[in-house]
Amino acid sequence: MDDKTSDTPSSDKGAVFGFLTLRLWLAARALVTGLEKFAGSKASEVAVDIDGAPNTYGLTASESDKVYGLSHYHGVPEALYDKLASEPLIPGFALKLYDMALGPLLILFGLTLLLGIYTRISLFAMGLIYTSLTIGLILLKQDAGIAWLGIHILLIAVALFHARHNCCELMGKKR
Repeated sequence: MDDKTSDTPSSDKGAVFGFLTLRLWLAARALVTGLEKFAGSKASEVAVDIDGAPNTYGLTASESDKVYGLSHYHGVPEALYDKLASEPLIPGFALKLYDMALGPLLILFGLTLLLGIYTRISLFAMGLIYTSLTIGLILLKQDAGIAWLGIHILLIAVALFHARHNCCELMGKKR
């Protein structure tokens, strides 16, 4: 049988590598986006050197370093949160729950997709997350963000369509 016409998941190496590349990209996108929700900055004052030596005038400069921690968590960026809070279609309690859950859910489904744990379910759940983000952007009339998330949905749909070429899965349907 020809490699390209066989029904086994690993028969078409190009399709297998294509699916794995898409799966890894989508996993990395969700995982890093989820981790970035825990990012913040730490400001510090540093003495200014004059001609290579510490100054005696007490001059300092502010430096800011990127740090990660639970205290920096914002599922929905503050500026967007405030705008969404004023939307009548989004109840306050739902926005608060969504804000708390968004980062951990992105990390969870990014990891499950990366590791190949129930890949189809992980992809579908990521599609639901991106759809929910799209709804928020529709309410805020952020057309560029809506289109950008539409591309993510399209990539997820393509991945789901080609999931039969997923030969590297820890748990879930093999074909």
